[in-house]
Amino acid sequence: MHPIVSKDQLSPNVTRLVVTAPRIAAIRKPGQFVMVRLGPGAERIPLTIADADEEAGTISLVVQSVGKSTADLVALDVGDAIRDVAGPLGRPTDLLERGHAVCVGGGVGTAVILPIAQELDRRGVSVTSIIGGRSREWVILEDQLAAAGQVVTCTDDGSYGRPGFVTEALRDTLDAGGVDAVYAVGPVPMMRAVAELTRPYGVPTTVSLNAIMVDGTGMCGGCRISIAGESRYACVDGPEFDGHRVDFAGLADRLTTYRSFEQAAIARREACRIGGRVEQSQEIAAVSR
Repeated sequence: MHPIVSKDQLSPNVTRLVVTAPRIAAIRKPGQFVMVRLGPGAERIPLTIADADEEAGTISLVVQSVGKSTADLVALDVGDAIRDVAGPLGRPTDLLERGHAVCVGGGVGTAVILPIAQELDRRGVSVTSIIGGRSREWVILEDQLAAAGQVVTCTDDGSYGRPGFVTEALRDTLDAGGVDAVYAVGPVPMMRAVAELTRPYGVPTTVSLNAIMVDGTGMCGGCRISIAGESRYACVDGPEFDGHRVDFAGLADRLTTYRSFEQAAIARREACRIGGRVEQSQEIAAVSR
């Protein structure tokens, strides 16, 4: 059991949960993730370890509520518990030792670049973080990233920071020169656009792929992706890869595999709302308390 020790809302559909997991907190590295299962019979979902406090024995999970499983997870309160948190899983980020790195985060992907930016800064690398959201209320973790270097904030509607997409700010940064590596995490179209943008500049570009995962250990094959024409598994070979070698079209197609099932699951969940309260099964409620 992994009790939730704190919870806060970062944006309208993004929640940060700080969870007790001392063994994971002691050894996690940037880029790694955990597989989370709320209770018996619940779906396993991969979540990036956004931060860790080894002394307190806690890890931070930033959860975007988009389906039934994530909605059930963020419905938990402080004092509730998650049944299973397995990890750390995946390969740690291959980080620069010196120079200038640009970390690009779109939406909840900003939570993934946070530990990368923090570790780069700790190594003495100059860090520029470019983060974006639809509007000001969708921008997350700006203050934490500012502690690790310069931050350029973009909003689609121009309500905060620089108006426009993160790729436009990245182009200006690349044009200024002196960029040794780019780390990009966000929606598939954003990561593909970043990779195509950096290609002619010859700047190494790392992306974190949000492939479908079931077990996180390479057994199920659900996270299979194509890298330079060869099959790889995001859970054990990644989740980070050279963005210039990723088949983004294939990744986007595979991400739609279970869309109809997810829509049906969330519809059933919404049907269980009574007086604004979600009626969970006694089994799940008992596990989370």
